[in-house]
Amino acid sequence: MNEVSPSSLLLVGKVLRPHGWKGLLRVRSYAASDASFHEAGRVLVKLVSGPIREHKVISAAPHKNVLLMKLEGLESGVDAEAYRGAEIYLHKESLKREEDEYFWEELLGIDVYLDRGDHLGILSQIIPTGAHDIYVVKGGGREFMIPAVHEVIKRIDLENRRMTIVALEGLLELNEI
Repeated sequence: MNEVSPSSLLLVGKVLRPHGWKGLLRVRSYAASDASFHEAGRVLVKLVSGPIREHKVISAAPHKNVLLMKLEGLESGVDAEAYRGAEIYLHKESLKREEDEYFWEELLGIDVYLDRGDHLGILSQIIPTGAHDIYVVKGGGREFMIPAVHEVIKRIDLENRRMTIVALEGLLELNEI
């Protein structure tokens, strides 16, 4: 399992701690939904101690503000305790996505330009809001909050690490203090 290329994996969660005594894990999920785990069927888990283990996902369900996950082979709280702090990965190709969907890791650090050619800055953070994400762009000593909607984001060119946006009236001024 250690021969997996890191570029083919996507970090989708972190094990917070065991939940109960039947081998369930409390997971902070970075995935768009728990359906991602069901669609993939299998996860790669990198333990704090180093080894990577592959597991079949038995269940993954929201619980309060975390995800409760049951993995094949984890039958007790003692088994689950060894996974505390572990990172959970999926193979990128196991996830379905639309043509205009991107993984956050693909977008972070990308140069952001206005449609008129001016460099606005670098996408430094993505804030999920439920309705749509907010892209935090830093440049020129300023920080801009850009809504990730089709009316604003005109083009994403991953090969050239460039995003082009349309500054709708008032958008950039909203960010001024």
